[in-house]
Amino acid sequence: MCYYPEQWPDNLWEDDYRRMKEIGFSVVRVAEFAWSIFEPEEGRNEFDLFDRAIDLAHRYGMLVILSTPTATPPAWLTAKYPEVLNAKQDGTVYQHGQRRHFNYNAPIYRELCARIVTQMAEHYKDHPAVVGWQIDNELNCEVNTFYSIADHAEFRVWLQEKYGNLHALNRAWGAVFWNQTYSDWSQVHLTRPTPSNSPNPHQALDEKRFFSDSAISFAKLQSDILREKAPNHWVTTNGMFGHLDSHRMMDETLDVFAYDSYPNFSTIFPDKGERPLLDRKWSLNLSAARDVSANFVVMEQQAGPGGWVNRIEMPSPKPGQMRLWTYQSIAHGADMLLYFRWRTATMGTEIYWHGLNDYHNRPNRRIEEAGRIGGELKRIGGQLLGTKYQAEVGILKDYDNEWDGELDVWHGPLSGKSISGWFKALQRHHIPADTKYIRSSTTLEDLAIYRVLIYPHPAIMPDSTAELLKKYVESGGTLILGCRSGYKDVTGQCYMQPFPGPLADLCGIEVEDFTLIGPFQQAPDIQWEGGSILQGDAFVDILRVTSNNAEVLASYASDYYSGKPALVRNMRGKGSAYYYGSAFTEAAACALIAEMGLMSPAAEWAELPEDVELAIRAHEGTDKRYAFLMNYAYEERLVTFLTPQRDLLTESVLHGVFTMKPFEVCVIEI
Repeated sequence: MCYYPEQWPDNLWEDDYRRMKEIGFSVVRVAEFAWSIFEPEEGRNEFDLFDRAIDLAHRYGMLVILSTPTATPPAWLTAKYPEVLNAKQDGTVYQHGQRRHFNYNAPIYRELCARIVTQMAEHYKDHPAVVGWQIDNELNCEVNTFYSIADHAEFRVWLQEKYGNLHALNRAWGAVFWNQTYSDWSQVHLTRPTPSNSPNPHQALDEKRFFSDSAISFAKLQSDILREKAPNHWVTTNGMFGHLDSHRMMDETLDVFAYDSYPNFSTIFPDKGERPLLDRKWSLNLSAARDVSANFVVMEQQAGPGGWVNRIEMPSPKPGQMRLWTYQSIAHGADMLLYFRWRTATMGTEIYWHGLNDYHNRPNRRIEEAGRIGGELKRIGGQLLGTKYQAEVGILKDYDNEWDGELDVWHGPLSGKSISGWFKALQRHHIPADTKYIRSSTTLEDLAIYRVLIYPHPAIMPDSTAELLKKYVESGGTLILGCRSGYKDVTGQCYMQPFPGPLADLCGIEVEDFTLIGPFQQAPDIQWEGGSILQGDAFVDILRVTSNNAEVLASYASDYYSGKPALVRNMRGKGSAYYYGSAFTEAAACALIAEMGLMSPAAEWAELPEDVELAIRAHEGTDKRYAFLMNYAYEERLVTFLTPQRDLLTESVLHGVFTMKPFEVCVIEI
């Protein structure tokens, strides 16, 4: 439970802890915004408030996760040391008054952060209630770009370590183009305003890598202190935000990863395209967190309507939705879950970001729902702990293509479209899928656990990654690629070879022509094997077959390229590679699912409607598996159990037609 004792009169604390315990909560997170409580003025520490709050939590048998309070530097700090403030690209400096208004690279901020973390760790290292630490809060949330004077200076240092000399930098950035060549390191900066807002794309890619490294360095500064001063506590941080390699941060700084899950964001930021998944789309987000840490913590689970005083307003969860979202997180790998927050704030920017309790602090339906969940998890939670999500399909991503795609209008918009199309199709076919990030450390063994890998539009394709994908296919895997794949190197510069570059041989094709689908153009019809006609989307790669082992499975059926190959399957070793010359719609993904013969792992024991998600967690090395069935529909849905199955939540046997209520959940032991 996310709890803020500093925001409430201390005569409420004991009743709060008592009620938390009665509902079934056992862990609280505190102090992520409390620097001025611990250090009200520079060099003077006060621990009394949190000593009393944590002691009282311990008396009620609650465990405590302490947060380092570095997400909101106090006013005395930003006033005395304004160089710690972050800035916009145009140099405008953010001011005190919200949160995350600092930069990671100001030496004095790193020094002061290290000091407060050290003091807190030394003070609480032996407290019997404290079990772990959350570093900062939501690194790179609110803002994930950094243009302070300290950042420009540190960027030069970072570049010198990476490239060694200006000649190598100029080559990597293609600086000869438009006369950008640098002759002295003092001329080099992070991107700055340009006449058409079009910075050097290779500089912009390195910039994002630098932002990520800066955040990781900031986290490591703190985790090193915590591990030295409080070696018996585990370390995490929460959230998965832009311009941050969460996988590397996990490897170098954390013991476990934590995600903040707010499915109700779907009411104001719905997934694009036809038939949006809405809150069910959060299963895709959770799959990304699961790739960072197979079993993770949900540090903030949505417990009420959201909204600041001036933005991101969301409706209340309907009865049952909070329970659904809780099991959604657990189904996808969460082994610990805390709700945000215990009681809705009566002050500040988040007065409409509701927690379990309303302002009046009286019983309400969310408290009742939380109590039901607590009772269920008390009964079955032990069986689920340590089990891992099971999937034979992986959706591949990588940070370089994510970051490069932010600026690149030719391939950037494609990945979101295609991943959405694929995830919708897999979800509605009840085929569990992982998100899998390709990294320099990824091995064939990491990929071989998947029967199918979908890598929609990897424009940046290093030779080493292409070779890894070839080995995956040759060893029996199925790889699916979309248009605009394989034409850039790690700097973001284009290969001087036919598309798809180092993937051409694997796919058995070359791209002989290509075009964007302009706003006043019709996307082409695509004639699939068997006669069905589907429509392409966003882009067209016109293919030419180059391999004797390749087979054309679909061709364009309109425009000047009518009759040309649109989908080619190339047999390679024991496996196959598919290249699709457009962006993937849900319909196209469904057609490929049928072509490959993919089936739901529930097919033998249940018939599931589209609105019900299937997720499976299992104990590795055993035959113990647990299937989560979650109804996201606002109406009842019928599930047909072909064989008797026991629902752990109701302790009943389900067989034949079963009516799932709106937002209902079943956990089946299979």
